[in-house]
Amino acid sequence: MSADNTATVIGLGSMGWGAALSLLRAGFRVKGVDINQQVLERFKEEGGEPYALPANAGESDVVLVFVVNSDQVRQVLFGPNGALESARPGTVFLLCVTMAPSATVEIAAKLEAAGMAVIDAPVSGGHLKALAGELTVMGSGREAAFEAASAALDAVAVKVFRLGSEVGTGSKIKMINQLLAGIHIAATAEALNLAAKIGLDLETVFEVIRVSAGSSWMFENRGPHIVDGDYTPRSAIDIFVKDLGIVTGEAQGYCGVTPLSETALALFKEAAQAGLGAEDDAAVAKILARKSGVLLPGMPGQAGGERV
Repeated sequence: MSADNTATVIGLGSMGWGAALSLLRAGFRVKGVDINQQVLERFKEEGGEPYALPANAGESDVVLVFVVNSDQVRQVLFGPNGALESARPGTVFLLCVTMAPSATVEIAAKLEAAGMAVIDAPVSGGHLKALAGELTVMGSGREAAFEAASAALDAVAVKVFRLGSEVGTGSKIKMINQLLAGIHIAATAEALNLAAKIGLDLETVFEVIRVSAGSSWMFENRGPHIVDGDYTPRSAIDIFVKDLGIVTGEAQGYCGVTPLSETALALFKEAAQAGLGAEDDAAVAKILARKSGVLLPGMPGQAGGERV
């Protein structure tokens, strides 16, 4: 990898942090942008270049955007001190944020009007795969943009789906992924709550179900959070309030019917309103537990952290 390959990563949260470190390992000169000064100091220790403002990062070959939502994307790209102020024409922008497809199309059009190249590039895999450079990218955009960003994509992802030239397709597929992810997290919470209510040992239930037909990736991944009572946020409740809100909102625009998504969204919203928004998304289990009269591991009132 040539030292001339330069990447800017805007947003050094769990996913952006992993992507930035993966790019560093691949030999890129990496500029990290974040509002958290402590994160920027850690990034400098890892060999990256820290910046508090996107415009101050200057020119790069590729810019990967990993902020939380479409409003933040607009701010870091087009707002005061946004990335467009210092980007050179032809820079490839990878929009890695989970956004409504309609918002992605709007933002991409504005970037292209400014002379930039765009890949609609939402990702999946979680923070551990981000750290390992093993994300899945659901990408759509012009072939020339993919070729220009190929080294960066290879650095952060184990699988890059090229889903056509139309920006928005990647975001549509990511929306379907989040529909399933959110429903499966809610289903995991419901299943383990019922198991606790009827007197089953949660660890035993998890070990049986994870190798049975009722399992899912989310059950295998989030189930241990509930069994262990560990709600350290890997992906927060608030994220799925946003993502399932995208699903139901976009579905309405297409006259689609999403009753399971609406039910799961109501559960995530209730958890957020109860003050759990910053906790791990598996904490929706606590809402069901309170309604069921169950004390799950990690909940106040459970002596010694014993399992139900």
